[in-house]
Amino acid sequence: MENPFLDRSFHIRWSQLTADQAGPAIEQALAQAGAAIAAIAGRDPAAADYAGTFLALEEATDPLNEAWAKVTHLTTVADSPELRAAHNALLPKVSAFYAAIPLNAALWQRLKSAAAHPSAQRLSAGHRRYLEETMADFRQQGADLPAGRKARLEAVQSELAQLTQKYAENVLDATNAWQLLVRDPRRLRGLPEHARAAARESARQKGLGTDQEPVWRFTLHAPSQEPVMLYAEDEELRRELWTAAAAVGAAAPHDNHLLVDRILALRQERAELLGQPHFADLVLARRMAGSGQRALDFIENLHRRIAPACAREGRELEAFKAERTGRPAGPLAPWELAFWAERLRRERYDFDEEQLRPYFPLGGVLAGMFAVARRVFGIAVTELPAGAVETWHPEVRFYEVRDQSGRHLGSFYADWHPRESKRGGAWMNYLITAGPGPGGRRLPHLGLMCGNMTPPIAGRPALLTHREVETVFHEFGHLLHHLFGETELKSLNGMNVAWDFVELPSQIMENWCWERESLDLFARHHETGAPIPDELFGRMIAARNFRSASATMRQLAFARLDLALHLGPGALPVGGRPAALRQLLRDYLPPTEPPSPTIEHRFTHIFADPVGYAAGYYSYKWAEVLDADAFTRFKREGIFNPATGGDFVAKVLRPGNSADPMQLFTDFMGRPPELEALLVRAGLA
Repeated sequence: MENPFLDRSFHIRWSQLTADQAGPAIEQALAQAGAAIAAIAGRDPAAADYAGTFLALEEATDPLNEAWAKVTHLTTVADSPELRAAHNALLPKVSAFYAAIPLNAALWQRLKSAAAHPSAQRLSAGHRRYLEETMADFRQQGADLPAGRKARLEAVQSELAQLTQKYAENVLDATNAWQLLVRDPRRLRGLPEHARAAARESARQKGLGTDQEPVWRFTLHAPSQEPVMLYAEDEELRRELWTAAAAVGAAAPHDNHLLVDRILALRQERAELLGQPHFADLVLARRMAGSGQRALDFIENLHRRIAPACAREGRELEAFKAERTGRPAGPLAPWELAFWAERLRRERYDFDEEQLRPYFPLGGVLAGMFAVARRVFGIAVTELPAGAVETWHPEVRFYEVRDQSGRHLGSFYADWHPRESKRGGAWMNYLITAGPGPGGRRLPHLGLMCGNMTPPIAGRPALLTHREVETVFHEFGHLLHHLFGETELKSLNGMNVAWDFVELPSQIMENWCWERESLDLFARHHETGAPIPDELFGRMIAARNFRSASATMRQLAFARLDLALHLGPGALPVGGRPAALRQLLRDYLPPTEPPSPTIEHRFTHIFADPVGYAAGYYSYKWAEVLDADAFTRFKREGIFNPATGGDFVAKVLRPGNSADPMQLFTDFMGRPPELEALLVRAGLA
């Protein structure tokens, strides 16, 4: 029987994807892809045409791409010692293979010949875009370098792949290694009932405690940690969790500090090998920002706009704590910020986000989100019965997506709750990008959504916070970008766009989590079915922009830290990196006592991948400008207006990277993006 990792069937045989099968599959896929590349590179340069060169290259690595996607996906959702060992043994080979493609001198010569061939002069716009993007990719990855520098670049990229994988493993292992067991129920004062129940259930699953002598177990996974930081009256409990979270990736045996040093040095070397002054300019050259300086200017401009409001919010919080405790006003401890901010919000707006949780059962949220998508984008999402399709875990569900004509656009898996074998955070990814099928009709795509949301407890459904609801909608937006993609070539599909444009489809979906009309589709009490009461909804909206300047500043701090690390050796003040970063970010971070450490040792967005969001964390705010502005059209024309939704599909989602992203945005809005919409939405205009 064919190795299951190489089986390209749409319904994946997850139960057969065992660690011992990964090595043989990837070795075989590497050999096949290598032979395909060699065949293209060996063609007579005079006969190198577009189809035999560019289109052949597009297809050469398809089987490898799909097989490796399965391996890497399983490491994020079903980690085990055996799988980790198999993955890490293969990673240098796979990384070296992909790095070598643009450095293949014979292949590059054939591409240049094919680009000048008469067949390349008659291309449609999509194929022309693919040709231009391919040539730019090769140049940006070193195709024009002399042989010696190419060899060094291959070695750099291979080492980066291994180091960033180890960084991610350290964060996961450090997170899983820590727990806090509470035996005194008095320490739980202030915690919502669901958080207590979850901590008790976590202890039971570990065989801890009895009904007579209960134990409550807290971990660093978000659903366990966040309620403590927001609500626990026991300051020592909050301090213990905060201290442990801050130490993830910063202490043996999971210390990432030396890895960060080496990753940064290799990224800088890679940039210099490719003729760029630093890594930021290298990776941003073909993104919307265009350069590290322009990304920095964007962040600093926003910083100037909101700094006064952020400082005012900080003083208000210090004064509020002083008034409630009878102590002099002064900087709060880092583990006090969320707690006192939540108390101030409750007092100012009579609003506690826990009041919303009963209205957000996960099943209802998903059903409502699919209803929003049906009204806005004209699609039908159907869950297949459990067991109809294999999944990687019993909790995972499988869905089909069809358009109004009944055409199967694609399917996806959804995996929403924490496990120790699963990485933290939330993400969307894809396993199959479809091409044209018989008769020219596109075949279906296959994607997935994962998260670490509040799990069901003691017979109750999983009741989400409103922030978790936004996250579900966010990842679904990424998924729609993939599933709606209908480009002439796979490599231009969906999310294969400029990194600072990729968050537009995801972030715009979050807007429907705030509109009464859409909330009424899914925000229903899990016991009574009643919608959110008008009074509670009013308080929710009134509190929406509470401390919005501080929330914005937090994102800007991450982006500024990221750019500081990647704008070259001279971008940081002289001194040790943590101290230098603290000095650089002094106007971005809240003035706590003790000062919060910087997060580069656990910043997986920028260090768990050879590139990832490195030098690109600003993209979240950049794309937020785009999404706030684009949603003004939905507000103006109707949030369920199918014509507006259809236009968004046609001009933003379906084209993928077949056109310049600024052109796509301008096509949808009729003008370039405007910053003011974001400031207005955040109450900061």
